Amino acid sequence: MKIALIVLVLLVVLVIGGLFYLGQQSRSGSAPGLSNGQLAACPSSPNCVSSESSASEDQAVDPLSADSWDRLPAAVQALGGTVTRQDPDYLSAEFVSSLFKFTDDVEFRRADDVVHVRSASRVGHSDMGANRARVEALRAQLASG
Repeated sequence: MKIALIVLVLLVVLVIGGLFYLGQQSRSGSAPGLSNGQLAACPSSPNCVSSESSASEDQAVDPLSADSWDRLPAAVQALGGTVTRQDPDYLSAEFVSSLFKFTDDVEFRRADDVVHVRSASRVGHSDMGANRARVEALRAQLASG
């Protein structure tokens, strides 16, 4: 019984240490930016959502309304994000999780009639729905403000 407890504690310490390490790894890097005039395609892992047509069905989200563009920086900041780049038709931001300091990128592309959005984790495989929830929180923030 004592050995099992020691093994369990060691496993927990390894997992937590690994998560802290991945969090630190995610701090380096930046948003992928535009590719051929569109937001970068999501990888096959389930830690990304996008409104661009290249997104698979399980990674697809609706675009934002075209009139939300000017309010995006304030909405990002209201939800705890930091705008890292702002161009006339492109905006990128970072969101950092509180516990393990995972960094996620959120990008926006202004099109003629909508604002496309992409939210993705920099590391890991699954995000447990965090990026989809973030896009919906941004949508709600824009609707209320």
